[in-house]
Amino acid sequence: MSSIFTKIINGEIPSYKIAENENYYAFLDINPNAIGHTLVVPKKEVDKVFDLDSETYIGLMQFAYKVAKALEKTVSCNRIGMTVVGLEVPHAHVHLIPIDKVSDINFTSKKLKMKHDEFVALADKISTNF
Repeated sequence: MSSIFTKIINGEIPSYKIAENENYYAFLDINPNAIGHTLVVPKKEVDKVFDLDSETYIGLMQFAYKVAKALEKTVSCNRIGMTVVGLEVPHAHVHLIPIDKVSDINFTSKKLKMKHDEFVALADKISTNF
C-alpha cells in the first residue's frame, strides 16, 4: 500500500508544493511547527532515511539544501532547522523548519493553524525563491 507521501507525489492527495524534480518532492507541512515548515521526500518510497541507497540519500540532502535556501529567502527566522524523525509516516523524509530558538522545532508543541489561502500564498513565495 502506498504511503500518504507517495499519494501526494502522485497527485492523489493535494499538497502545497514548493518544488519537485524527477527524484524529490517538497511541500508545506499542513500541521506546521512554524510558518514555512516544509517536508522534503524522495519519490522512491523507502521507510527509513538510512535505508535509502547512498545516491538517493545524498540527492535528498542536496535537494533539501536548495529548499532550505529558498525558505531562508522567504521566511524571517534565525536559521532553518532540519530534523529526520521518521515515525509519523513510513516514507523517508526531512523536516525543514524555520526557527529562532530550539523549542521551535519541538514536535510536541502546539501546531500553527493556517488557512488554505495562507498556505497557497506561502508555497508560491517559497517556490518563486527556489
